[in-house]
Amino acid sequence: MSMFSSWLASPPPDAAVEIAPERISAATIASRGTRSTITSYSSQPLPTGAVVASLTSPNILDRRLVVETLREVIGGLNSRPKKIALVIPDAAAKVSLLHFDHVPTRRDDLDQLVRWQVRKSAPFAIEDASVTYTSGAKTATGREFVVELARHDIVRDYETVCGNAGVYAGLVDTATMSVLNLFLASNDPPADDWLLVHMRPGYTSLAIVRGGELIFFRNRPEGEGESLADMVHQTSMYYQDRLNGKGFARVLLGGRGEAPGEEEVARRSLQERLGVNVEEINATEAASLADRLSQAPDAVDMLAPLVGILLRTQREAMTA
Repeated sequence: MSMFSSWLASPPPDAAVEIAPERISAATIASRGTRSTITSYSSQPLPTGAVVASLTSPNILDRRLVVETLREVIGGLNSRPKKIALVIPDAAAKVSLLHFDHVPTRRDDLDQLVRWQVRKSAPFAIEDASVTYTSGAKTATGREFVVELARHDIVRDYETVCGNAGVYAGLVDTATMSVLNLFLASNDPPADDWLLVHMRPGYTSLAIVRGGELIFFRNRPEGEGESLADMVHQTSMYYQDRLNGKGFARVLLGGRGEAPGEEEVARRSLQERLGVNVEEINATEAASLADRLSQAPDAVDMLAPLVGILLRTQREAMTA
């Protein structure tokens, strides 16, 4: 799953960068055969208000500070990248799953059909949107497609910040989609169902994967009043009633919440409600740290989307 632009058969990016409301981070990896190694990573915090994730309004509110911070983060890598994969907040884009009984054979016809369907739920004019989609799960009556859309100007702002800092963002994707790719790109697709819960200051996203295909996605902005326990309960009911769910073989939890210790509260709540051991999302299981690197306290949370998007682009480059 990738978003907005890609290089097709061109070489993969030199690094991945995430611009989030709370920080900017970056990482590089090297791969040899099936083994990948994180060769460098860097991160700097952002003050509140410099970046505000939103689907309908500008995200980059202090451009000068964001550019300066991004330059500092890039300077902390082992080499200066020119081309990067860029991760943006989930809340800056909208993910939909569309079902089609009949899929048009012509690409142009499929493009028009996807845009016609998503315009019904888009909170802005579809003419102002960047829309991308990928084929999803095959069903008894047709096929699903995973669709992501965001406003042109919002995506362009993130790309422009990168350009001002001296790097080219050739691929853009969202944080949770990149975390999903950490598993989809590094493992054989699991036959069983598994649930991913990705927490960030400002939002929480839930995703259900079946046979390597995304079959459910939901993003809940912070402050909506619904607790994570309620969100998981509603998702579980939908999973059982509408998706013929038989139970999760794996439950993965990562990121960090708004308040200190929120992740541990979430972990206990998930285990009690679902009756399944909750695993930590850990990028170093897919790509080991180089021997000279030490693991910072927040590295597990920070590295997951960065490594995920890099592994995905490397895999796409090898199979193109």
